[in-house]
Amino acid sequence: MSHSVARLREERLARSLKPFVARGSRLARCSQCRLAPSHCLCGMRPQVTARSRVCLLMHDIEALKPSNTGWLIADLLPDTQAFCWSRTAVDEALLALLEDPTCQPYVVFPGEYAAPERVVQQVAAPPAADAPARRPLFILLDATWTEARKMFRKSPYLERFPVLSLTPEQQSRYRLRRSTRGEHLCTAEVAALCLELAGDSRAAQTLDAYLDVFSERYLGSKRQQAANLDSEAHQRLQAFLD
Repeated sequence: MSHSVARLREERLARSLKPFVARGSRLARCSQCRLAPSHCLCGMRPQVTARSRVCLLMHDIEALKPSNTGWLIADLLPDTQAFCWSRTAVDEALLALLEDPTCQPYVVFPGEYAAPERVVQQVAAPPAADAPARRPLFILLDATWTEARKMFRKSPYLERFPVLSLTPEQQSRYRLRRSTRGEHLCTAEVAALCLELAGDSRAAQTLDAYLDVFSERYLGSKRQQAANLDSEAHQRLQAFLD
């Protein structure tokens, strides 16, 4: 199975002048789920339908990292689009997507970094049955926190869109990278909150469950612990597959 993040990864590898070596990248991995073969997750990959769309604007090497969670969003929602961010050049396909009249773009970022008049906390409700529908398009800056702030400041083509500022009620559950601030969510957690706001509750809950199983298996592989199919995370995900 190929999706936008997988294709972006291949494109990035093709133009690399030297091999990319991330932490854990020397481990043999499944080409589809990026986990060790002993912990392969392909048999539990969910897919759902959603009114919302997701656009991942990814920092240069983000798609190459085996711990990247934007990949999980693309696994779940085949309509996800991914683009490599550049300060000096903008992908024409990205600009075309932002002009799509069937979509309402939202830049998902903390409101404290945007002009107050741009900041919103809610997603527009679906229109009446006789009105044309505009699908929410959530633009997620997939990067480290330092990189994401730079991307937000240096992407003038995003300045005309509302900034969706999320207020999560719990700290991040993501355990695959170090963060000094528990309120900094990983990309998949942010996407799940966006989906919930837009009324795509089943997609949001499925993504949360998928992230938890991916994290559990990723860490289990590092610790040489067998995958526990009876764990709470596995059982929650299985409920969405039945």
